[in-house]
Amino acid sequence: MAEHLRLPPGPVDLSALPTDATPGFDGGKSEGQEALETLGEELSDLQERLYAEGRSGGARSVLLVLQGMDTSGKGGVVRHTVSLVDPQGVQVTAFASPTEEELAHDFLWRVRRALPTPGRIGVFDRSHYEDVLVAKVRALAEPEEVERRYEAINELEAELLAAGTPVLKCFLHISPDEQRERLLKRLDRPDKHWKFDPVDIDDRQRWPEYRAAYETALERTNTEVAPWYVVPADKKWYRNLAVGLLLRDTLVHLAPTWPTTDVDVEAQRRRLLDEEPVR
Repeated sequence: MAEHLRLPPGPVDLSALPTDATPGFDGGKSEGQEALETLGEELSDLQERLYAEGRSGGARSVLLVLQGMDTSGKGGVVRHTVSLVDPQGVQVTAFASPTEEELAHDFLWRVRRALPTPGRIGVFDRSHYEDVLVAKVRALAEPEEVERRYEAINELEAELLAAGTPVLKCFLHISPDEQRERLLKRLDRPDKHWKFDPVDIDDRQRWPEYRAAYETALERTNTEVAPWYVVPADKKWYRNLAVGLLLRDTLVHLAPTWPTTDVDVEAQRRRLLDEEPVR
């Protein structure tokens, strides 16, 4: 899957990248949903190995970064893909507008506080990239500061990989038409009203500006150690499967192993077999 979705180096033109394609997968919706369900067993095994490794003194973890326009499916990936593994081994952080305390520090301060602990899969629903996207479009930071942040992000991600935490960055690529339909559905369903924010329409009206901001951010932070993957997101089932396969491949490359034990296993087995019946 990585070879189909990895963003090549150089200038980025999101308008030239499809939002409704299914690169790397030939089946349809039912086959994709079945493939994701089947993938769950392998994902769960790899995640449990990583968790056990962390509980036994290992320092490695994984950071999954989900970025995209409103309704692109960041929460959907968490519900349908990340939920396939044991929640004890997952840390999900949804980044909202920074608080006054967070604004008093460098923009990466709150990000470092949310990094996954050893053995866990960290998931960022939005991330440090908001500080070169929203901050740029809404002029919340000076242009010079935004420029500085690109390199600061690259340095952080290289630091994470060197410490044993690969960063899997997925841009969920949705079309304006599909976003409009999803926003309308939120308005049509009372049980979805809580997810709707009029700001989503405000941002939609600035779509070209956000697209340009994303193109710059993707180009400037698409590094060898932390590349970007552009995931077509118009088809929810494909989006969920693609991120799952990318996460699986990341864990396979990390190759977590079951920790060894100093316990004399056979001696403990004999103790259980030879004990008097418990009354």
